[in-house]
Amino acid sequence: MNTSNLAVDTPQRITGAGGGEGAARKAPEAGRRRLSAAVPLVSVSGGFFLVYLLLSARRHATNLSTGYDLGIFTQIVRSYSELSAPYSALKGPEYNTLGDHFHPVLALLGPVYRVFPSSYTLLVCQAALVAFSIVPLMKWAHEVRGRRFGYWVGVSYGASWGLAKLIGFDFHEVAFAVPLLSLSLCAAGRGKWRSAALWALPLVLVKEDLGLTVAAIGLYVAWKGPRATGIAVAVFGVAATAVEMLVVLPYFNPLGQFAYWPPEAAEEAGLLMQAAGALWPPVKWLTLLMIVAPTGFLALRSPLLLVALPTLAWRFTSSNPYYWGTDFHYSAVLMPIAFAAAVHAVGTGLKGRRIVPACVVGAVVTGVTLFTHPLHELALPRTWNESARVRTADALLDRIPDGATVAASNRLVAQLADRTVVSEVCLFPRSFPPAEPPEWMIYDATDNTDPDCATGNLLESDTPEVPGYRTVETRDGISLLRRTGERTAP
Repeated sequence: MNTSNLAVDTPQRITGAGGGEGAARKAPEAGRRRLSAAVPLVSVSGGFFLVYLLLSARRHATNLSTGYDLGIFTQIVRSYSELSAPYSALKGPEYNTLGDHFHPVLALLGPVYRVFPSSYTLLVCQAALVAFSIVPLMKWAHEVRGRRFGYWVGVSYGASWGLAKLIGFDFHEVAFAVPLLSLSLCAAGRGKWRSAALWALPLVLVKEDLGLTVAAIGLYVAWKGPRATGIAVAVFGVAATAVEMLVVLPYFNPLGQFAYWPPEAAEEAGLLMQAAGALWPPVKWLTLLMIVAPTGFLALRSPLLLVALPTLAWRFTSSNPYYWGTDFHYSAVLMPIAFAAAVHAVGTGLKGRRIVPACVVGAVVTGVTLFTHPLHELALPRTWNESARVRTADALLDRIPDGATVAASNRLVAQLADRTVVSEVCLFPRSFPPAEPPEWMIYDATDNTDPDCATGNLLESDTPEVPGYRTVETRDGISLLRRTGERTAP
């Protein structure tokens, strides 16, 4: 027997079988590669999580959040945490908010709120959901064009004005839609049709109009992938929206109808005139421009951008001018669509000499909008300084006991929603009034979010007095009142 041959042959056979020193070296190398790939994702998404959380938390701490909408959503989630229907006293006494918008996905926050019963809980969860949506887009961009392109997509998307407006304006249910759209569209762009469909389906539980977005994703799948799967998803999305708008929402609505139908067009207005009206006034064109500009207009080169059409359609056909522009949270769901379209355009063969200028344009747009949208507030001293008015408001709010019924100014409502039964002092006398007047009122004369305020007019008159209430204290323009023994109609 030649022992020298065995001495050489044995490690060779072990290595050839996939074990031994070779395999031992490969395992740490694979681990290092995974870690190296994860570091950019964690750093960018984690960084934006902190930015989102700090911005929204500081706005809430300085009384810039509102009853419409952080107060309403706090009441909804609080109801879910108590295992009840999603009631909101801000919408009306015993008002089931499934008659306003269809958002049962918010029940997922109920257990978290049960452990951490605070409006801040909603802000933390929203920051986490939006920050997570960066991960699929950034990972896909890295695979398509390398680490630099991945960083560009992650930072540009994370700082995009649509997400900034969502974070800067309280909390909204569409925070759940943003990561679902990111996951679904990244899967669709890669040709992972099953994953694209499965991530899209839960959108129907976020808001009633998003069933149409599900249908748009289904049509894309049917066009580019398995037809049967795509058609099934599209039919499901349309059916879900129809059931929610025509059955569920009217059933729970006190007036027995869906509250957000567009107004009927005049009889003499033809289809052509109505279509033209959907693209006028010019602010709608500005919105279209602002959706694709942060991507350096790369999004225009991908059919994935068509998924944005249902959202744009209902916004532009509405008579509500707030839907047309770039304010509030309405464009948040369009940001993952636009950036997924941009990554898809690069991944489907766009030449390198066109990519770099587009990225430069997108970076410039993102840089400019940082100064016109809320993220820049983190660099302002007023964000971190607590004014005398805030301290006064906090002191007066502390005098209201837990569990009390309160009517408060819009910008003070969110401070009370997690521990009292609060309504909006300027709204409750007008529609869906409470059965009896609230025990407390607190009114801020500087809160101009509702200029037509009967209570405010009384308190700002020459003889400040509200029938049935006595003034406990007035300081820095903030009045705290308590109901007297006599009963008066609200």
